[in-house]
Amino acid sequence: MQANELRRAFTEFFAERGHTAVPSAGLIPNDPTLLFTVAGMVPFKPFFLGEETPAFRRAVSVQKCVRAGGKHNDLEEVGRTSRHLTFFEMLGNFSFGDYFKREAISWAWEFVTGRLGLDPERLWVTVHVSDDEAERIWIDEVGVPAARIQRLDKDNFWQAGDTGPCGPCSEIFWDKGPAFGAEGGPAHGSDERYIEIWNLVFMQFDGQPDGTRVPLPRPSIDTGAGLERVLTVLQGVDSVWDIDEFARLLDVAQQVSGVRYGIDPATDVSLRIFAEHARTMTFLVSDGVFPSNEGRGYVLRRIIRRAVRHAYLLGLAEPVMPRMVDAVVEVMGADYPELVRSHDFVRGVITREEDNFRRTLATGSTILDEALASLPPGGSLTGATAFQLHDTYGFPLEVTEEITAERGVGVDVAGFEAEMAEQRRRAKDARKGAEVDEHLEQHQDLVEQFGPTEYLARGPETVASVRVLAVIGDAVFLDRTPFYAEAGGQQGDHGTIVTETGSVRVAETTYALPGLVRHVVGAREGGIYPGQVAEAVVDLGRRDALRRNHTGTHLLHWALRRVLGDHVRQQGSLVAPDRLRFDFSHYDSITGEQLAEIEDLVAGEVLANHPVRTYETSKSHAEEVGALAFFGDKYGDVVRVVEAGPSVELCGGTHVRQTGDIGSVRVVAEGSIGSNIRRIEAITGFDTVVRLRETEGRLRQAADLLNVGVDEVVEGIERRLAQLRSLESELRQLRRRATLDRAAEIAATVTDGAVVARVDGLPRDDYRDLALAVRAFDGVAVVVLAGEADGGGVAMVAAVRPGGALTAGALLANAAKLVKGGGGRGDELAVAGGKDVGGIEAALDVVRGALAAG
Repeated sequence: MQANELRRAFTEFFAERGHTAVPSAGLIPNDPTLLFTVAGMVPFKPFFLGEETPAFRRAVSVQKCVRAGGKHNDLEEVGRTSRHLTFFEMLGNFSFGDYFKREAISWAWEFVTGRLGLDPERLWVTVHVSDDEAERIWIDEVGVPAARIQRLDKDNFWQAGDTGPCGPCSEIFWDKGPAFGAEGGPAHGSDERYIEIWNLVFMQFDGQPDGTRVPLPRPSIDTGAGLERVLTVLQGVDSVWDIDEFARLLDVAQQVSGVRYGIDPATDVSLRIFAEHARTMTFLVSDGVFPSNEGRGYVLRRIIRRAVRHAYLLGLAEPVMPRMVDAVVEVMGADYPELVRSHDFVRGVITREEDNFRRTLATGSTILDEALASLPPGGSLTGATAFQLHDTYGFPLEVTEEITAERGVGVDVAGFEAEMAEQRRRAKDARKGAEVDEHLEQHQDLVEQFGPTEYLARGPETVASVRVLAVIGDAVFLDRTPFYAEAGGQQGDHGTIVTETGSVRVAETTYALPGLVRHVVGAREGGIYPGQVAEAVVDLGRRDALRRNHTGTHLLHWALRRVLGDHVRQQGSLVAPDRLRFDFSHYDSITGEQLAEIEDLVAGEVLANHPVRTYETSKSHAEEVGALAFFGDKYGDVVRVVEAGPSVELCGGTHVRQTGDIGSVRVVAEGSIGSNIRRIEAITGFDTVVRLRETEGRLRQAADLLNVGVDEVVEGIERRLAQLRSLESELRQLRRRATLDRAAEIAATVTDGAVVARVDGLPRDDYRDLALAVRAFDGVAVVVLAGEADGGGVAMVAAVRPGGALTAGALLANAAKLVKGGGGRGDELAVAGGKDVGGIEAALDVVRGALAAG
């Protein structure tokens, strides 16, 4: 059975048993505690934790996963073992309070032995030491001999944390045979001989802070089977590298590198890393991760650069990862069509990253080789060298550690981290988890008791009769609400809630839990109490401004893609009443001409006054009509589509009725905010009128100051600048004459060819010109001037004719110290400065003494 056949067989088997087939979620989870989607259950975690109510009771999925960062990290083992991968696929069937152990166990066995045709005599089962129920089902109902069922302790118990849902596990193992190690089953035999192919997690307890476990009212099932590991069994191979999809990728790796697989263990590792990392980086970039120095982006950068370094070890001097990306899309694109859609974009991102690293790879490798060669026996690479490799040559620390480990040398990681303290703090901040909701249980109780809030915000209603369900902290909860809750970058509504006993000003509207709207209150008058009927009134002016800016964001997004290319992808947005902000992926600066074209395109669609249409449909149909959807947004099977002229996007926000309602759209700022990420800000509607009025007001003020008409401001400025240049020229001439006149007075004090004088009150730059003018007089060979400069402080200058015994710098060296300063070292001209005006006379005396002694 091939990989695509296994995916289809697994999904069909459980769909036939009442499971909803759920497409794979993206690799960027909606979970701040995780860098990546690391298991099949991650997208369903809110269901298991009771934070959300699922639309189905049973689900089946083939989930793409990455384990390459944080505590879930297999990166360093990849290529060196027969089973570790950074990207893998998890087959899973799930029950959310529906069926439990009996069905989960029997269906797992039926699929493995029936649909897959595995020999029951080579299958072993493990259960938790406490789980008599699971063992009985395996023996009495499934028919597995008791001799092939073993009990394990910690290895067969799952829990998400110290408290919360948890439960025993039961696993199915495949016996590869005596050639792979000692017998004795999974509990006692060789790890290489007995390999886990299925894990059933029975979530039946709620762990308490005191260590006790309370039975859950609705036990659930979470199962997982690694697709690649199952394929090794089905295809009769000893390693994940030999299954059909990896065999095809390794074929391409051999073609690209010219190195044969299976000849040399060292080059085999490089080829495997080459192929495996190509798969991971392709899926990550396709799902919206970009190379950077923080968080997910840093992990991706490590993966790409590790692969490029192994290509370098194979002697490949030219970029090769693009060809590997092509191979991944060719091999896996049929089952993951998003790879085909984003192929060119992914190829471009990875090509640029490889090019950037290759520019410094050879030099960095040489520096590292030299540093390692100079180490004494037992020495470690210094943190400073590791930092230099990271900071100057783009070597992630982990790549450096891998290289040194191959030579049997350690790295001074503490020293490296000292050098990288600021960068490490930024990365740590990016990985911080979400704040704990102190009212979580109360919020969950509200949902349990009343269900989700009836949401009126996307309709025409901005005033509604509602009932107060609860007042928790500074928030009011209603049975229904016309207030839009902050989501998708759009800020929440403001307004008022009024009852017969009081009123509150709604200062923020958010989700306390998915589906539960929280109205955060500011000013209060009187009291509002649960059970009261209230009138909820949205601030209509603010809502209309949000509508204009949100629909304007969609048109701006469309225009950006039209002008810059389809690689433009939303990376974040803010829809506020006074502005809109849109972050997007793009790798070049945007020219003024491009910005003008973007604004013109948007203006054309506004003037066309298209009707803005919103409707709900299936996610598959939305994709068929070209609706844009991006990572970070959560979409169910039913999605909301917003059509605004040529723009078609999945969106849950509020929008205008016609594009003409947006009014003028004006870009007010654009620039880079990070690696490959740019930000554009714009205003719409009345804000553009206000901005235009303010601009015209400043223009009229400028015209009045110039004493010209508004249409003549530029010409007026040009005339004034010409006058200013003329006056500055006259001033320079006058100052030059004044300097010459004063120079004559000072030159008249010459004694033995030297002039040493105090001159106060000149601009600093004029001291130099004056000294040179004095030196130009006959009979003057040396000039030293010092004084309190205009603006404060001491100014000193020395000018000496060529060929003299003393240099200008030498004359000022000691004198400048007496005014607490220092300065020039020129032979013929030197300038110095200082802070102590009181030391000027003493400094000049030092100069006179030097001249007398010289």
